[in-house]
Amino acid sequence: MTTFDKSSIRIFRFVRCDFDADSGVARLVYAFDDGPELTETVTIPGAPFTLDATRAQAVEQAVRLLHLITGVSYYKAAVPNEIRIDGYAIDAATAVLMEQVYVHGLGEFAYRNGLSLHGRVRFPVGAPAQPAAPTAGLGEHALVAIGGGKDSLVSIEALRGAGVDQTVTWIGGSQLIAACAARTGLPTLNIGRALAPELFEYNRQGAWNGHIPVTAINSAIMVLAALLHGVDQVVFSNERSASYGSMIPGTGEVNHQWSKGWAFELAFGEFVQSHVAADLHYYSLLRPLSELAVARQFARTDHYDAHFSSCNRNFHLLGERPTNRWCGVCPKCHFVFLALAPFMPKPRLVGIFGRNLLDDANQTAGFDALLEYQDHKPFECVGEGQESRAAMATLGDRPEWREDTIVARFNHEIRPQLDAVELTVAPLLEIGGEHRVPAALWERLRANFAA
Repeated sequence: MTTFDKSSIRIFRFVRCDFDADSGVARLVYAFDDGPELTETVTIPGAPFTLDATRAQAVEQAVRLLHLITGVSYYKAAVPNEIRIDGYAIDAATAVLMEQVYVHGLGEFAYRNGLSLHGRVRFPVGAPAQPAAPTAGLGEHALVAIGGGKDSLVSIEALRGAGVDQTVTWIGGSQLIAACAARTGLPTLNIGRALAPELFEYNRQGAWNGHIPVTAINSAIMVLAALLHGVDQVVFSNERSASYGSMIPGTGEVNHQWSKGWAFELAFGEFVQSHVAADLHYYSLLRPLSELAVARQFARTDHYDAHFSSCNRNFHLLGERPTNRWCGVCPKCHFVFLALAPFMPKPRLVGIFGRNLLDDANQTAGFDALLEYQDHKPFECVGEGQESRAAMATLGDRPEWREDTIVARFNHEIRPQLDAVELTVAPLLEIGGEHRVPAALWERLRANFAA
């Protein structure tokens, strides 16, 4: 296949996958029709790994799970009607999970490209129901995903306070994440991932492209890493708000961050325990918290002020000045600034960002989208519109903020149209809702989060 014509492709193939315990490298191989093999590699540091028979079996299941989920990066290039799995067969439960990951995880991709994936993504069932996975003899220790932003740092400090042994873990070569991880003073694990280079060439030749459920991929990578290192917890930091998408007129809900939401966490976590290892716990520590509750928690320490960044645009940059870590114009910068503002002194917040985003009339449209005023919630990992409205109303009541351009406009133009009950922060700080945090740990954490 010297040229890539997405419209002529009929089949997406999961060719094979394998793991080399001596090198720590997983090889994930895919193809379209009878075209060239596309090989992705994932490298887990710490090799060589010595595995007993039970753990080796769990690792094989984890590599297959990773193969299937990571395939989403390649499948989307052509979105063909047929999916084939060449190297092994899957049961019905696996097919159901994969169809959820592909249909919902590619929801924004499908919307932006004018595609419909419902009823189109079908994984072939070729194996009977798998017997329940045994325990793998894992030790009590957490691999905690760090992304360089406030949420994972809140989780890390909460686990530290609860006395949980942890290793701060990330995937890829981000300098910013590495610096943030080093700042924790904890053991670190930096996992390597190399996509098949052909994918970038296909993109240049007109492949379908767009947002993928990267949290699902990272979750599968970390499940494999946990098994290899013999630890029993994979911890993410997705809060309650991640379960809510953007309401698009004529389309319905499209969730940019579906694989950060509760539906994915529940399905994936249960699948890992039933199909991979019964004693491997996958959960988000912050699920019972809103974005504002997480922001309040983060504001309690200034230890990471000069190190964290949630800005996606400037994520590849690391500099001494705050402006190198925050572009100041993207939805993430807008939301993090707004969410932190009720909980920390104004000079500290302006110092983190290098400027006052709420006193810049050019940022009006960006904040309007967060408020869901004349626009829908941005396709970004930001909180619910109600959270943004309540935070803005809180600032509108404070002398140090209410004269700032965007806050003053909110008070004058938007606030009179809103129900006053919706504009209080306190109910949004309540801790609760469904989660998968182990019960004993949650009891230790809950009091700290609620204080």
